Amino acid sequence: MRPRLRCAVLDDYQSVATEVTDWSPVADDVDVVSFAEHFADEEAVAAALAEYDIVVTLRERVPFPGSLLARLPRLKLLIASGMRNSMIDYAAAETHGVTVCGTASSSTPPVELTWALLLGLARGLVTENNGLREGGPWQSTVGADLHGARLGLLGLGKIGSRVARVGLAFGMRVTAWSQNLTKEYADEVGVHLAASKEDLLAGSDFVSVHLALSDRTRGLLGTPELALLKPTAYLVNTSRAAIVDQDALLAALHEGRIAGAGVDVFDIEPLPADHPMRKAPRLLATPHLGYVSHANYATYYGQAVEDIQAYLAGSPVRLLS
Repeated sequence: MRPRLRCAVLDDYQSVATEVTDWSPVADDVDVVSFAEHFADEEAVAAALAEYDIVVTLRERVPFPGSLLARLPRLKLLIASGMRNSMIDYAAAETHGVTVCGTASSSTPPVELTWALLLGLARGLVTENNGLREGGPWQSTVGADLHGARLGLLGLGKIGSRVARVGLAFGMRVTAWSQNLTKEYADEVGVHLAASKEDLLAGSDFVSVHLALSDRTRGLLGTPELALLKPTAYLVNTSRAAIVDQDALLAALHEGRIAGAGVDVFDIEPLPADHPMRKAPRLLATPHLGYVSHANYATYYGQAVEDIQAYLAGSPVRLLS
């Protein structure tokens, strides 16, 4: 009789991992435990997971470097949501005999959240909602118009191209730029290819970031780049915090050099209670909700169950390396 395995589901903040999908296909072989709290460092992760054979990690919230994998001798299967995870040392996983699998992930939720942030900024929704609830002034902001405004997209990939099409539907003039973007593809999407990053920043009323984090994009928007934005412009980042220099962004917000920013990603997650982003003016911020939707969670955890089944059957699927 095969011994029962233990599976840990990490960062299940809403305690929904075992509710959004059916785990019964593996119930005879696996005991599943979800952790709603985030483990702040490698020491805490190693202590919590020492007795687990399977770990399901959500997006890139928890790093799995070689030093951690070496401290988890029971770990045999690591499942990441999505088919790309830069926080896992794949070579070390192979060395320690850990199979790494992924799941599908929809780009729809981050597209929708991008527009929630952009529209919330443009129409001052938080300010007006707070004023209405707290007995403040009846109207205190004047909304920024989307129709006819210039939307600048840094990145026109799977997410950026869908954001572009929504902008076009609003009647916006959409411009895009990335280091590899071609005029042919920009034309296909129906947007204008900016001559340079600098031209895009200087000419846009709204700028939205949709780039993968890499050595080329880390710190892509620093003090000189943010200085190119109009004082009436808004910046939205639902991609990765490190693409935008966080100190430079905070300075621009505090000094009123841009009209506002919408941010869903941070240099530290979860944000410490005293993090300056929690108090920054002109900032509409959400706690990394880009991929957090019922449908995406059902996919993540439903396919995690499939990954476990396949592993137990000796034929792992959706292998990552």
